Amino acid sequence: MSNSMRDLIVGEAELDDEEDDESFDEETGETRERSRNRNEDLDDSSEEDEDDEDEEEARKIREGFIVDEDEDEDEDEVEDEDERRKRRKRKRRQEREEEAQLDEEDLDLIGENIPEWERRQTAQSKFKRLKRGHRDDDTRRNEQPTLNNILFSDDEDDLEDDRPYARPSHRGTAGEFDDFIEEDFPEDEDERLRQMEDMEVARPRDKGIAGRIVDRTGLDKDALEDMEAIFGNGEDYQWALDEEEEEEERQREEQTLELKDVFEPSQLAERLLTDEDNAIRFTDEPERFQLDRKQFKHLNIQGEQFKEEIQWIADLMWPKKQLSSDLHGPFQKAVGKVLEYFVLEDLEVPYVFQHRKDYLIHARKIRNPDHRDDPEAPEYIVNAEKLLTQDDLWRILELDIKYRSLFEKRSALEKIFDNLREVAQVKDDMIPEMLNQAITMEELQDLQDYINFQFATQLKDIAAMNGVIRGNKRPGAKSTLFDRIRKSNVYKFVKALGISPDRLAQNALREGKKVISDDEPSLPIDLADSLTDSDFPTGEQVLYQARQMYAEELFMSPRMRKHFRQNFYMMGEISCHRTEKGLRRIDESHPYYEIKYLINQTISDLARRPELFLKMMKAEEEGLVEVRLRLQNEKEFRRQLQAEFISDNYSELADAWNEERKKVLDIAFTKLEKVIAKGVKDSLRTACQEELLKLCREEYSKRLDQAPYKPKGMVLGTTPRVLTLSNGMGDPARDPIFWVWVDEDGRVNEQGKFGNLARDETQRDAFVELVERRKPDVIGVSGFSTDTHRLVRDLESLVNEKNLTGPEFPDPDSDDYRSELLEVVVVNDEVARLYKDSPRAQADHPTLSSNTRYCVALARYLQNPMKEYAALGKDITSLVFNPCQHLLPQEKLLKHLETSMVDMVNLCGVDINEAVSDSYTANLLPYVAGLGPRKATSVIKAINTNGGNVSSRDELVGDPDNNKLPVVGPRVWNNCASFLYIEYDATNPTSEPLDNTRVHPEDYELGRKMAADALELDEEDVKAETDENGPGAIVRKLFREDEQEKVNELILEEYAEQLEKNYNQRKRATLETIRAELQAPYEELRRNFSPLTPDQIFTMFTGETKESLTEGMIVSVNLRLVKDDFAIARLDCGIEGRIEAHEVSHRSNMSIRDVIHVGQTVQAKIMDLNRKEFLAKLTLREDALRRPYKKHNDHDRGTWDFRLEDDDKEALREKDKVTGRTQRVIKHPLFKPFNSTQAEEFLGSQAPGDVVIRPSSKGNDHLTVTWKVADGIYQHIDVLELQKETEFSVGKTLRIGGKYTYTDLDELIVDHVKAMAKKVDEMMGHEKFKKGSVTDAEKWLTSYSDANPNRSIYLFCINPKRAGYFFLCFKASKSSPINMWDVKVVPHAFEMKGAQYPHMLALCNGFKLRFNSEISKLQQMRR
Repeated sequence: MSNSMRDLIVGEAELDDEEDDESFDEETGETRERSRNRNEDLDDSSEEDEDDEDEEEARKIREGFIVDEDEDEDEDEVEDEDERRKRRKRKRRQEREEEAQLDEEDLDLIGENIPEWERRQTAQSKFKRLKRGHRDDDTRRNEQPTLNNILFSDDEDDLEDDRPYARPSHRGTAGEFDDFIEEDFPEDEDERLRQMEDMEVARPRDKGIAGRIVDRTGLDKDALEDMEAIFGNGEDYQWALDEEEEEEERQREEQTLELKDVFEPSQLAERLLTDEDNAIRFTDEPERFQLDRKQFKHLNIQGEQFKEEIQWIADLMWPKKQLSSDLHGPFQKAVGKVLEYFVLEDLEVPYVFQHRKDYLIHARKIRNPDHRDDPEAPEYIVNAEKLLTQDDLWRILELDIKYRSLFEKRSALEKIFDNLREVAQVKDDMIPEMLNQAITMEELQDLQDYINFQFATQLKDIAAMNGVIRGNKRPGAKSTLFDRIRKSNVYKFVKALGISPDRLAQNALREGKKVISDDEPSLPIDLADSLTDSDFPTGEQVLYQARQMYAEELFMSPRMRKHFRQNFYMMGEISCHRTEKGLRRIDESHPYYEIKYLINQTISDLARRPELFLKMMKAEEEGLVEVRLRLQNEKEFRRQLQAEFISDNYSELADAWNEERKKVLDIAFTKLEKVIAKGVKDSLRTACQEELLKLCREEYSKRLDQAPYKPKGMVLGTTPRVLTLSNGMGDPARDPIFWVWVDEDGRVNEQGKFGNLARDETQRDAFVELVERRKPDVIGVSGFSTDTHRLVRDLESLVNEKNLTGPEFPDPDSDDYRSELLEVVVVNDEVARLYKDSPRAQADHPTLSSNTRYCVALARYLQNPMKEYAALGKDITSLVFNPCQHLLPQEKLLKHLETSMVDMVNLCGVDINEAVSDSYTANLLPYVAGLGPRKATSVIKAINTNGGNVSSRDELVGDPDNNKLPVVGPRVWNNCASFLYIEYDATNPTSEPLDNTRVHPEDYELGRKMAADALELDEEDVKAETDENGPGAIVRKLFREDEQEKVNELILEEYAEQLEKNYNQRKRATLETIRAELQAPYEELRRNFSPLTPDQIFTMFTGETKESLTEGMIVSVNLRLVKDDFAIARLDCGIEGRIEAHEVSHRSNMSIRDVIHVGQTVQAKIMDLNRKEFLAKLTLREDALRRPYKKHNDHDRGTWDFRLEDDDKEALREKDKVTGRTQRVIKHPLFKPFNSTQAEEFLGSQAPGDVVIRPSSKGNDHLTVTWKVADGIYQHIDVLELQKETEFSVGKTLRIGGKYTYTDLDELIVDHVKAMAKKVDEMMGHEKFKKGSVTDAEKWLTSYSDANPNRSIYLFCINPKRAGYFFLCFKASKSSPINMWDVKVVPHAFEMKGAQYPHMLALCNGFKLRFNSEISKLQQMRR
């Protein structure tokens, strides 16, 4: 049996186990070395025992080599390069000799010509080094061939090959037993010595040609000598072979294997290892700048263009700044300075904001009014006005990229027009004038459309002259038709309209003196009749084509488009009109209902609510509504446009011509309205996206701007010791409560489980013992359900009852130490939910359970929220920062969120040595100024090359004296230096204290000068100190003598004035930073840790927002307790509701027990909702339930189409009457009146396995159960109801597929849907399951086969087109195609090929056995 086949069917542990793959990474598909210990019984007869133990030998065997052990030892001992080269030559020569050996056909020919000759059977060794196995050749011939040959080969002859791998066998050829069979030794001593010498060269293989022929043909020594005498032995031409070998060796040495030769381009791109990534990695320019400017590398904006860019950016930003008008000039200068830093000096936003603050503010020195009364008060005070914020800097950077795009397009148009002027002698003064005025991409696009329309023929001629041949346009094409009109008599009629389209546009824009149209002396129809020709033979045709031509020229006029665009922005109104598809699809519970009948919204209205317009555009994309943009004053606009076009003559002739002009305007207006409306909508969508992106960024910044939880009495920024607990989805009274203890270094030192902490005294004592032993600074709690709220209350009461306090701390009001009760904090778990089952979590804590890993993430969030968010990487977009963020492009969202992280990481700084040694901290490096994901990995690699530790910031750019290679280039270092800090070591005389501050190395001299002045040292003292202890000696002395407070006595204004006067450097803000850093290096500047509000906790535990659950809503509740005077019910979200007796029925004489009972599901209305206590007050009264919940609608008659809304509701009711369909309602918490699309939309944000019960389109004796299989995959199950009491009641018997029967909906959900969901979870959690698409799985299989060409492999992946199905994909070997079998999920089992398997192990083994059976059948068929 072949290795491939045996690997497939022996067993689970033997099949492609990760430990068994010598060169393949299960996750990435990369090759890697691994040792393998295979069962000797599985050894193939064509392989040696020791080959599997030696990776190098195994590799060479795959390449067709066998390496002798003695030869390996020799190679290890011999270091001479020439000797090694000779050995390699001998090996290649032996390969060629193998190829030249006699094959089967040659031997058959010998047998035919020499009948007395018989082929000898090769003997087999019984010794380990040459062992074949326990089977003889006959047994080997009966082995099963490879899986590839059996299943996928079309050539039946392939089955004749009895070796499992396609390579020549190097064992048991000539004379394997020569050393042991006495009579085989030659009698002649010289011959014996010669033979032994030959054996030393090729032992134990005897690969020489002569040896092979002796073995295979039986020719004796004398015959061979005669043959050599006649034909020679080939040594005469050995020199040629030697030269060829040397050339091959040289080429092999020159050829280096690169990553792109091994991995797919997509794999390299995913890991940032492409050539382009490496270029970014090693270019001395900030990584983010390189990525942003990638497509504009060739642009060089300077001089007047640079000034123009400054003006362009300032004009766009000024309206939103709301600064006083006298600051417009300073504001523009500030923008220009920032742009210089970005473009000319390659300085990133954090650097500019931190070290160039003085250029972002406008400082004015004014007289101090207090100086008159107080002579000691300063005569002047400085009034500083902030011109640019850090957000503004990011905006300038974004606008710089937009301007580059604008500049590139404008330059291209200028080049085109220059060509037209020079080559075709085109004259059009409007184009250069409009090019200079264009400030938007829309205006440039208008000019490009105009040029392509107006000069199509000339452009085609120029292209032909340059050798560019464009495809021939069909004769009926628009441009061809207009070219014909221009050359025909019809164009004379166009000119007869009295005014050019461009002049008409100038009239409309009020540019220049108004030009009035002139009327022709003849009527339009008469003129048209006189201009007929062969192309347009009738006057009517001339009239029609002339109107179309003028309308097209007006449509293409850049000025006219500008006029329309301005009016649409100022006077445009947007309305939604639902489509037939949206009529029924968008019901009152649909998220798009708030825009379904929205009308007459101005641009400014939508700018204030950007999410509203984005919903409109999304709904339009889905075909649910049509978004129409119209002018409010359309009639007046048309009238004014006509007034600019018509002549002011009064006669029948003038009326006729004016009528023609109106017809032309009507045609042009329709065209212009369509294109301008589309452009305005697109621009408005971009603007709304930017506003929503800004909101998301602000929210993310708030979450990042949290210092670690501050323990009582500790300095802000101190990392707390944390105990975190969670009940997960369980009930804390019955299910285990998971906990972890994480120390201040982030290590998980202890973890476990507790039982009921509310009533079980043993568990309560265990908790108390843990707290008293570990002394945590805080207790963190979170979970996935409302039961977690009970756990929080249990812990708070336990802390109070047992008086559990935190560590002692000094009381600021007295000299005593005191302690306070431990605080129980509900922790935001958005990061922990993503972490607990992630590959990163499994790699960090492989032995911990999912809930325990969840607790670890909660603890780390309390210790440093920023690090937790940074560790998410691109998954950060999975978190919700705004309810409408799904309407945003994910790439834009990720980029804007990244800017928030960049701001915060550079505010806090990164300990570079900690980042090198700790991958958790290393997650921050990509966000440091100047760096990025590519450069961050390069930095860590370079530091490790230098010894793994950085002793100074200067060392990052290289230190040749200490053999330190550069880690980054000078420009990148300039950006990142101050944000990478190195802990100051007071015991190390070479340690630089300023390397542990926010002070940039360029300002170290200022810091040292300030320290010297604070210590009142003169120049001689400073020189003596620095000569003895180095440049950092003064600051070290300041720290050593604990005199940092003295820097507060320095008057920084004088420093700042001297710097600006002598060096033209504005450093006032920088000096303040230095003073602060000398007192508290890298002080924590983030805000205090923000506890969650009651509303946030309610949403986190229940999943319900104020929009999804609020007072007045009617919901399904399940009755849990019924007393005489009240009842307790449970809502779907898990909170409890109380129903007073008088809220059950309006009849006072009825007992509450007569109306409701325990276990009943009823409809209830929420009267009051206490989100802090997780309690609701409910009513079941019929009069209350008859009043349905209506969302508050603040629209008036002018902005909401109430009439159409009422008409649509009535039409739907009438339609239901006609079709006989009645809206069915079932009293079950999972029932929703949804169709399939609504059910999928509802479940989209829910967890996999969640269920919706809904009406069926098959009638009232059917229900449909929709459940979420995985993200984007939903299964709709048809349920047949039997034994129904009434048409609308639920059947007592529920049947699915004629195979499964249940007695009620709850049993169906648990035993059918939830059982299948568990099987899906089991499948997707199995090691053989591959996430991603089928294409991803196929790529992975191919990569695995490329790395392991002789191994078989299989995996599972989800079938996205058939909900509830998976693919079992397998590939026998490298050359085999990929086959797929369907695996269906059924309740409590997996179904494959008609057979059911209870769990994944049984399914995997069943596949192997099934496949083995298929192999056997194929073999029998072939026989």
